[in-house]
Amino acid sequence: MLARGQSQGIPRHRMNTRHTITAVAALCALAALCGCGTLSTPASPQDTNKFTVGNTERFVALDPATEAAVTCTGLQERTLADGRLEVVANVKNRGSRPVRLGIACAFADEKGLPVGGDPAWSPLVIAGEGTEVVRFAAPGASARRYQIRVRNAR
Repeated sequence: MLARGQSQGIPRHRMNTRHTITAVAALCALAALCGCGTLSTPASPQDTNKFTVGNTERFVALDPATEAAVTCTGLQERTLADGRLEVVANVKNRGSRPVRLGIACAFADEKGLPVGGDPAWSPLVIAGEGTEVVRFAAPGASARRYQIRVRNAR
């Protein structure tokens, strides 16, 4: 009869080593089955306004089709050497097909009164899933506010 803790001539420490090796092999096999070694395609970037929340409210789509087609991913403002306000907008096409738009920037003074009259509409074509950078400069140094407007091309 065998003494307690012994098993048919195999020392106890060797038995623990076998169990450890078996457990490690099982974990490696499980990791391989879970996809640790597989390649995946990178996810497409998502539209985000995390860093531009305060600025993109000044970007307005004038019709539902344009609102669905494009988004503003960022606005930057700076004052030019002559005191005029310059605005730079990043306009992104959400779809895979090119989109044709009209874009304009209306400037206003501190009180909200228009500066420079009605803004001129400029044509803008954005490639599928592309982004275009558009610049606007205020017609006068009194401009402090603005609103960028986009619509379907006419």
